[in-house]
Amino acid sequence: MGGGLAAMAVAGCGSNNGRSDSGSGSSPGGKPALSQWYHQYGEAGTQQAVERYAKEYPDATVTVQWSPGDYDKKAAAALLTDSGPDVFEYGNGPSIDMIKGGQVVDLTDLLGDTRADFTPSLISRFTYQGKLYAIPQVTDMQLLVYRKSLLSAAGVQPPTTVDELLAAAEKLTTDKVKGLFVGNDGGVGILGGPALWSAGLDYLTADNTFGFDDPAAVESLRKLRELFTSKSLLLGAPTDWSDPSAFTQGLTAMQFTGLWTFPQLQKAFPDDFGVLPWPKLNSTTGAPSVPVGAYGSAVSTKSKNVDAAKKFVQWLWVDQTDKQLDWAQSYGFHIPARKSLAAKAEKLKSGPAADAVRFVNENGHAQTPLLWTPKAGTAYSDALNRIIKNGSDPATEIKAVKAVVDAELKRIAG
Repeated sequence: MGGGLAAMAVAGCGSNNGRSDSGSGSSPGGKPALSQWYHQYGEAGTQQAVERYAKEYPDATVTVQWSPGDYDKKAAAALLTDSGPDVFEYGNGPSIDMIKGGQVVDLTDLLGDTRADFTPSLISRFTYQGKLYAIPQVTDMQLLVYRKSLLSAAGVQPPTTVDELLAAAEKLTTDKVKGLFVGNDGGVGILGGPALWSAGLDYLTADNTFGFDDPAAVESLRKLRELFTSKSLLLGAPTDWSDPSAFTQGLTAMQFTGLWTFPQLQKAFPDDFGVLPWPKLNSTTGAPSVPVGAYGSAVSTKSKNVDAAKKFVQWLWVDQTDKQLDWAQSYGFHIPARKSLAAKAEKLKSGPAADAVRFVNENGHAQTPLLWTPKAGTAYSDALNRIIKNGSDPATEIKAVKAVVDAELKRIAG
């Protein structure tokens, strides 16, 4: 699933929007007709599951649109039309432009007394100016996995700082095995957040100003360049970071990847892998961290049946706890979006999985803040690429990113 973290199969819209031909928003049986959109999930059984959930809903006729392709862009475009979905999922919740543009419905009243049961970082990510715009469906996260036997043979302790991680990667590198894999781009795509959090910083401050014009960020990003040039980093692997093959095939001793890879990891190394958060920068600076993300269920303001759509979302993602547990556990490896359900998830009660749940609660950060726009993300990604691959000066690059982010924040506030 990836919760928007893996950025794997995102989906296209298609033409079946589940509404009646008359455009009345009702089905032949007199019930409201609702269309619900999902991106294409990779796990077997997921499509059949959501179609079963929809069929079991008694108060509306719900048609599921299951869409391969570029889902995020097409879903965003469809919200501007009258033929988009009533209910739809979106990675890390609706964007700030969807919210500011009045395209999504306020769902604050759906949670009631269950609000405190949901993962706090996700509720915060889906909230703008006190209003909640999506209900978390499942929690996903990224983390560092390592081969216990390889670390033991090399006399390496699980690293707790970035310097220890670099030293461990170097010591674990042999003629056949690299010490660490963070993606074929050297970490450009996935380490932007951890690099900031490890330095005690974030994309934005608590009052939504630029968050990392700071010497600690310069030092942290410089460490990523040091890692890239260390010869201990796996580059050019057959599959990228979101797939565990580089790790399970013995190409690397450590890999930054996602919780969804655990079924393959457990099959390959039942008792020979451990997990860690991305380490803090040094003994006095920052904290360990893991990125946390989720697809959130939202309602379009253009729905002809807004109230019916809200009731369906509440039924499926608030009331139907058995379905929420099934969705998180039966088709892959994910953490339920609610603490009470995570406590019931058998797969999460022991070993590395239990450690992963603890990391989410103790070290979890929303993958990106709500006000971190695509334009801001592109500016930062381009800067990371130049720093990591070309050795560009981090301080100079950070100032350039700040100019873009400041302009975006001003646009949003306007």
